[in-house]
Amino acid sequence: MTREEALNLIRQNVKNENSIKHMLATEAIMTALAKRFNENEPIWGLAGLLHDIDMDITDYKNNPTKHGLVGAEMLEKIGVEKIITDAVRAHNPLTGKSPATLMEKAIFCVDPLTGLIVAATLVLPSKRLADLTAKSVLNRFGEKNFAKGANRETIAACSEIGLKLEEFVTIGLSAMQGIGDQLGL
Repeated sequence: MTREEALNLIRQNVKNENSIKHMLATEAIMTALAKRFNENEPIWGLAGLLHDIDMDITDYKNNPTKHGLVGAEMLEKIGVEKIITDAVRAHNPLTGKSPATLMEKAIFCVDPLTGLIVAATLVLPSKRLADLTAKSVLNRFGEKNFAKGANRETIAACSEIGLKLEEFVTIGLSAMQGIGDQLGL
């Protein structure tokens, strides 16, 4: 699957623009991590881009255990590589698929990081990613009542891919800053 095909599929299945922006942010960070680990950047990027393809279909808020499973099945039916569909399953711990590969572990901890970075951006006077620092994100990481949906334990699982939290946040922030215009931040 090409990136353009993935974007078309997303536009057909995901109506919430903020969800699409989250998927773009996840793609950017996954691509940056692939580069860091000398892995296949297009494959890692596609996994990040497609990971929430079923968000609207599964009604995640009311039925979270299906999210990731339905998406992976949709993608399998159209011939998307198993490495990507496995990552889609593994990003949501409620599917029962524990992250096993480097890419699966990466997408698992990247998913909530995007929300923390966006929340930290939105409290800035400028509301611009370009003005956010990794230090600020790390400070917000320590605030339990800030961006409660960004699971800190899951983000801290970056240690399982051999990264310290500071490096992980720095890579993630830099990747998102690179697409700030697409994210509207």
